[in-house]
Amino acid sequence: MSYVASPDRYGHIEYARCGSSGLKLPRISLGLWNNFGDDRSIETQRAIIRRAFDRGVTHIDLANNYGPPAGSAEINFGRILREDLAQHRDELVISTKAGYYMWEGPYGEWGSRKYMLSSLDQSLTRMQLDYVDIFYSHRPDPETPIDETMGALASAVQSGKALYAGISNYSAEQTREAYDVALELGLRLVIHQPRYNMFDRWVEDGLLDALSDTGMGSIVFSPLAQGLLTNRYLNGVPEGSRAAEGRWITPDHIDDTYLERARALQQIATDRGQSLAQLALQWVLRHPQVTSALIGASSVAQLDDNLDALSCGPLDDETLALIEPHAVHGTGSRR
Repeated sequence: MSYVASPDRYGHIEYARCGSSGLKLPRISLGLWNNFGDDRSIETQRAIIRRAFDRGVTHIDLANNYGPPAGSAEINFGRILREDLAQHRDELVISTKAGYYMWEGPYGEWGSRKYMLSSLDQSLTRMQLDYVDIFYSHRPDPETPIDETMGALASAVQSGKALYAGISNYSAEQTREAYDVALELGLRLVIHQPRYNMFDRWVEDGLLDALSDTGMGSIVFSPLAQGLLTNRYLNGVPEGSRAAEGRWITPDHIDDTYLERARALQQIATDRGQSLAQLALQWVLRHPQVTSALIGASSVAQLDDNLDALSCGPLDDETLALIEPHAVHGTGSRR
């Protein structure tokens, strides 16, 4: 059946300005890092993306290497966009990134001008788009001058192939340097995409301050710690889960310390009448520097549960104090 978008899609979600820019993002955005490659049903992907848009999720986040295989998430999304959402293109913020390994040879990863702009062209071809709304440097390159990487982002914007530019996985110091260098090139970086959750709190050690000082916004990825901040692992490792498959996390991450802290957080969520995932999403969104939280979803039901976090009561000081002893950096990590 032909897709007809919900007429009240903008009535139930909050949007926030991305730093001091004019760009607004939904407080929760949809990321296609997992669950949108060729190992997943295209119809399930379609259902999730349709439902997200019907609930006002206007931002879809990708990268060149999302899959598997690498590139397939962009191809699959491009198909769904063309078949279902083409008429809504101007309502959507679509992002992609370049920085991690994508193809063989010396030009297939990191931050050179050659790689960055070639990757963007390939991403546009896969998605069948003329431009993306945000183009990111996915990670800092220790061997390429920062002015070259920022210059590539500036060229992407100046050419009209991207409307905005951002960075991902840059430290606080690297963020400040990238912002200053980009500004000298006539480019204003508007967004940072760092990993942030109750068990990975590195952004609190300087990056949030850097964002405030530069006027950049942020969209945090892995706010649910790859499922560790859901009820999925509270009673062991279920078959078919990421930990069971060894995809990003392993059964070793589900140790006694993790279980003690996650179960305590689950109880706090239960006492508030919400899921642990909803509590975890609200927790990362409490910072004014966090414009949006980036979620993945393997089903419409999971998507809905995450989006319902925006309808839960706010986290007061008492609740934050209850959370703090259990939101310990490094929990569930073997790094």
